Amino acid sequence: MVSRPPLLVIVGPTGVGKTAVAVRLAASLPLEAVNADSRQIYRGMDIGTGKPTDEERAVLPHHLLDVVDPDERYHVARFRREALAALGAIRDRGRLPVVVGGTGLYVRSLLKGLRPAPPADPHLREELTRYAETRGTAALHARLAALDASAAHRLHPNDRVRIIRAIEVRAGGAEPEAEGDGAADWRRDVDAWHLLMVGLTEPREALRRRLADRARAMLARGMMDEVRRLLEAGYDESLPSMEGIGYRQFAAVLGGRMAEEEALRLMIRDTVRYAKRQMTWFARDPEVRWTDLGEVGGAEGAAEAILKLIAREGLLG
Repeated sequence: MVSRPPLLVIVGPTGVGKTAVAVRLAASLPLEAVNADSRQIYRGMDIGTGKPTDEERAVLPHHLLDVVDPDERYHVARFRREALAALGAIRDRGRLPVVVGGTGLYVRSLLKGLRPAPPADPHLREELTRYAETRGTAALHARLAALDASAAHRLHPNDRVRIIRAIEVRAGGAEPEAEGDGAADWRRDVDAWHLLMVGLTEPREALRRRLADRARAMLARGMMDEVRRLLEAGYDESLPSMEGIGYRQFAAVLGGRMAEEEALRLMIRDTVRYAKRQMTWFARDPEVRWTDLGEVGGAEGAAEAILKLIAREGLLG
């Protein structure tokens, strides 16, 4: 029997501390990380996406950060291709790869592969674009919800590009939850790796406080200036990247359409809602071994618990 290459995956809701735990593990293990956060792939979007700091990257090298500019399209099929290449290179260096991120579709596609999705339909795409222009993107989102409630729940109501693609995919006969160039194949077993997949969680109220503190810290670190630089560089508010949580709110502040206090409140609210959707996604995954940060003593305790799992599972041989 050919031995399967080892792979550590750390998932969980936004802001729970996935990077902090991975960095602590890197103090004890020869690790390199592959980013699985769909927002951290954009260059120039650092504070609002919670990218690892330079200090954290010095301890734990990261791959698939800063891959594209904010006006470039990046899809799940490309992520899977580039992530597989990064994993192979890390193994060739004799190090243990750790996938870190909260974008469930990215993680599932990497572990279980993709089903082909229908090709682009220019006529339908033109019709949907006209529909959105005349009735509004919210109406287009409602149209998607009637076809695929799961996809509509996952996509922001203003994300016109991805909404149009999701409708296109469903109209082409693909099963629900298709996105980008394919859909994560939930039916397959994870058999390509010797896998240890750990999910980090925290009591709901504790996580809500953490996310509120994190949003305030982002604002204090210069979130507003980051959004201003992006707008001045010519990145329009309508871009999918600029529709990310925090960016759309503070773009509205800079445009004189919203007060800063209201933008912060909405950023916190939307981040909490997003974390809840992430937990709903990962809760369905039987491979996840859950670790409650409140029970193990925070990031340090979680790292120690994962080290024990790695030893017990023989992930390092």
